[in-house]
Amino acid sequence: MHTQLVSYEVLTPIQREQLEQLKILSHQLPYSGDIDTALNTLLVRATPDIQGFVLLADDHAVGFFMLKRGAFLPHWATGDTATLHALQIDHRMQGRGLGKACLQALPQAVKAKWPDIKHVMLSVDAENQAAQNLYLSQGWVDTGEAYKGRIGFERRLSLTL
Repeated sequence: MHTQLVSYEVLTPIQREQLEQLKILSHQLPYSGDIDTALNTLLVRATPDIQGFVLLADDHAVGFFMLKRGAFLPHWATGDTATLHALQIDHRMQGRGLGKACLQALPQAVKAKWPDIKHVMLSVDAENQAAQNLYLSQGWVDTGEAYKGRIGFERRLSLTL
């Protein structure tokens, strides 16, 4: 399977339809939300400081995440940082290393869009051990900081570009 991370803007109409059909498992929804909410954030707030990225597997849209910077940063992120949001892999494609493929392609995508960004940060639910393990295995570092989030305590992770 050939994977490629692309900007949302370059999707074909068929790939946009495929992305709109992306579904995650119900127990994952509290962590990343659904694709409709993510796309609404991306498209309603059209700004250069919120960017969507799509993972294609053999030219089929199977994953998505958003990056935010500037005025759209959460309270816990610093100015030279972008933050990762709404990472989702279609439930029919999970377990094939596609989340890892997204994270491996992420640094190059950030540098291409925003060359001034030096770090990417994210917040992950402290109970979501699978996600934490994935991020840590890809070079993310736990900052040691936690805070009360929407559904429990969340850890902050950082990746230096």
